[in-house]
Amino acid sequence: MKKEIRTVDEERGIIQVTTTDERWYVKETENKKTGLPEYKFVPSATWICSYYPKGIQFYQWLASKGWDESQAIKESAGARGSKIHKAIEVLLQGETIEMNSRFVNPKTGELEELTVDEYEAICSFYDWYIETNPEIISSEIVVWNDEHNYAGTVDLVLNIQDKKTNEVETWIVDIKSGQSIWKEYELQISCYKHALKLENEPRLAVLQVGYRKNKRGWKFTEIEDKFDLFLTAKRIWAEENSGAKPQQKDYPLRLSIVKENENEELIGDTEES
Repeated sequence: MKKEIRTVDEERGIIQVTTTDERWYVKETENKKTGLPEYKFVPSATWICSYYPKGIQFYQWLASKGWDESQAIKESAGARGSKIHKAIEVLLQGETIEMNSRFVNPKTGELEELTVDEYEAICSFYDWYIETNPEIISSEIVVWNDEHNYAGTVDLVLNIQDKKTNEVETWIVDIKSGQSIWKEYELQISCYKHALKLENEPRLAVLQVGYRKNKRGWKFTEIEDKFDLFLTAKRIWAEENSGAKPQQKDYPLRLSIVKENENEELIGDTEES
């Protein structure tokens, strides 16, 4: 039974709650009517964007693999991407990443050494960073939009100087370790822009690391603002999750059947989940 609860922004008191098929962000707010504190839950941007139609190519791939195999591939890719993201975050904090550095695999919860494939992806990010020489404004920043009720985590906000014009521009960058840019990625980074509300109008981009379709190993693609489509996806999400909120149930901490005089008794200590 997988359920992860972690603080993602201690200063603002924002907590992320992830289950098998849901992700919520929660923070303490003040009830406008009573003035009393209460907790506000909003869905994650990635969860919302997953409701946007993925296109015929995705469904052809799904049909060719079958449900069980496609889910296993998805989980494996998610674990790979998580390790790569964490390693990049550590690298940007000034620490050294080695080929045998270990990071948690979210699928198993165990520390694992980087695979060759994962290390190559991190090397490609390093190459992009050295070539681009960006000024990092923030990384892994949690954004929250009260107007449209969603939240998410932005990989990078940075300034990049154009080598031809010397003009410095602000970019919101989402790092992906896959080989394709799906429409939901464009929606995701667009909604980040409208949650951040920066003074300078930022440009949007997806940085693919471990990219196999060119010699550099990375690809930096500018993305058009698709916030209108994000709001469409959110309406679909709301329709499919009417009244949705994190489920709270009472479960026993442990189960045991004790046989005495051939009478069976079920024993359980209860915990709220």
